[in-house]
Amino acid sequence: MVSEFFQAYGGDAAISLTPSDGGRFEVRFNGKKIWDKAEAGGIYPSLTNVREIKATINQAL
Repeated sequence: MVSEFFQAYGGDAAISLTPSDGGRFEVRFNGKKIWDKAEAGGIYPSLTNVREIKATINQAL
């Protein structure tokens, strides 16, 4: 997923990983949550989901 974002946005993509317990995984853009593993039924984003996340980011840019 990170490589998809870097490929699309280069050094303009601020990506950080924050350790947490319970397998928490969220993607946020400008403080807004745009993906939550728990809300997605406990799955990590597929390539299709990553492309949807990128589309959401592109709309906000």
